[in-house]
Amino acid sequence: MTHTSFHIALLLLLSSMQWLGSSLASNPLHHSASVGKVPAIISSDPTITSLSKRPVLQPKETVPPKIECTLKNPQGKVCVRASLGVEYVVRENKKNYYFNLNPGALQVTGYCGSQKSIFSLDFDGGHLEFTFIKEGDVSYVSTVKALLRPVAPCKNCQNKTYVGVVSNDKLFKAKNGQSFQCKSQTTLIMASYFRVKLVPLQIQAFDLVNGAFGKEVECWDDYNKRMIPIILGAVAAAICLVAILTYVLVRERRTQGYEQL
Repeated sequence: MTHTSFHIALLLLLSSMQWLGSSLASNPLHHSASVGKVPAIISSDPTITSLSKRPVLQPKETVPPKIECTLKNPQGKVCVRASLGVEYVVRENKKNYYFNLNPGALQVTGYCGSQKSIFSLDFDGGHLEFTFIKEGDVSYVSTVKALLRPVAPCKNCQNKTYVGVVSNDKLFKAKNGQSFQCKSQTTLIMASYFRVKLVPLQIQAFDLVNGAFGKEVECWDDYNKRMIPIILGAVAAAICLVAILTYVLVRERRTQGYEQL
């Protein structure tokens, strides 16, 4: 056993640890709202006709139901497909309150374009709107707008409209004909007092073949959850290998020393 073998094993260990660190550092956990931006309320928002239908905020968080929906152009062709769970989180009086979108109470609106499409989930009391952009061989969400007009969550709370926007970002990017998928939770920070959680999420605009999702593009959270156990296993194996090589190398040196005596 030579010094070269020992150095190669040590180099493999350091490379694995560096890969793990860079993978974790590049993981975007949250998407923040643009500073100083006030989202415009689009004209397609449904009119609230009954205050009794306004969203009721809950003091405890629950798993949102999955929503399966599509947006079609006037010719009946699907231009946007989405599968997602949506949870609104608002902060009032230093407490968090929650509201989950109900698939049975939603209306899908928007429009289909060749380079830009708008996809909106509308309900009595608010909406969630995505703006898709097609740029070259990729597509992404450039803007997310959210609005919520809930019943006041507490006796001392006033009726408020919570509104926020995430813009100037390339969210959920995928190559044309592919869908973006994230089984882990995605948190959109719409404002300091307002967040939207998406879990799980699969979404695609443009180039849907027969209206179906294309090949999935994995988000960083899912990638790290899948790869970290593999990387840690490789690091553990490398550590064991280094320990074995060190033991063998030390033993050989001692043996050579005894032979010289």
